[in-house]
Amino acid sequence: MIKRLLLIASTVCTLIVVASFVMFALEKANAGSTAQQNKIVSIDRPDPTPQAEQLRARKHTKVRELVDDANDVLTKPFDGITTSNDIWVERGVPALLAFLLYFVVLRILAGYAVRLKL
Repeated sequence: MIKRLLLIASTVCTLIVVASFVMFALEKANAGSTAQQNKIVSIDRPDPTPQAEQLRARKHTKVRELVDDANDVLTKPFDGITTSNDIWVERGVPALLAFLLYFVVLRILAGYAVRLKL
């Protein structure tokens, strides 16, 4: 039972982190003008300010905003690790570390989980 819960949590957390990063990457790839890219950069920073959060909520669909909000929570422990001005580094490093934690570490823990009889 504990193993199954850890595997489900691992899968859900990993899917959120990967989906958020993929949507970010697609949005960046489709951005054409410099002005548009600057606008995207300000709203796609990890751990957004309340103003940036409102701009992001208006720009994105409800599903995208829900995924991004969940991603913000899941990657928050890793947000201060980089001090780069490159948005790809700011988003990529926390996403990679979150992926390692939620996918790799939780699955290793699930492998060691003891089945409890209830």
